[in-house]
Amino acid sequence: MRARPAAKAADTALRAWVEELAIFLERDGLPRMAGRIFAWLLVCEPPAQTMEDLAQALQGSKASMSTMTRLLLQAGLVQRVRSPGARADRFLVPPGHWAELWESRVRQVSVARALLERGLGLASRRPTADRSRLEELHEQYEWMERELPRLLARWERERGRPRRRT
Repeated sequence: MRARPAAKAADTALRAWVEELAIFLERDGLPRMAGRIFAWLLVCEPPAQTMEDLAQALQGSKASMSTMTRLLLQAGLVQRVRSPGARADRFLVPPGHWAELWESRVRQVSVARALLERGLGLASRRPTADRSRLEELHEQYEWMERELPRLLARWERERGRPRRRT
């Protein structure tokens, strides 16, 4: 049985979107194949895919899938699961995962702010003009550290879900 033209067009458009998101994420430092995997896991059915599923869907090698899924796991963007009795791991973007991911980003902002603050202390005797770039960046991280938790709490309130603490 042949695919209907509308279904084929929708599939083609979705695959083009996967590539578009991968290119966008590549600009942010993620390898393009990792971006493809992430984008595909956002829209694929079933939501959990094996390495073989990913390689077939994205026309990549299993070695590339392995390397890129490991990178996505380390970045906290995907999760590895295995059903009892299954022989292969599956990868997915877990539902409700974004709050945890943003909480992690807030912690990273706090670490960066503390590191910048230490740099300010070390550069305290330098001329003001020499410290200004560091001071500006430190001020921005201070603001982000203060405002991001408020913004995330507002997001959860507006969605009607309480914010989880990790």
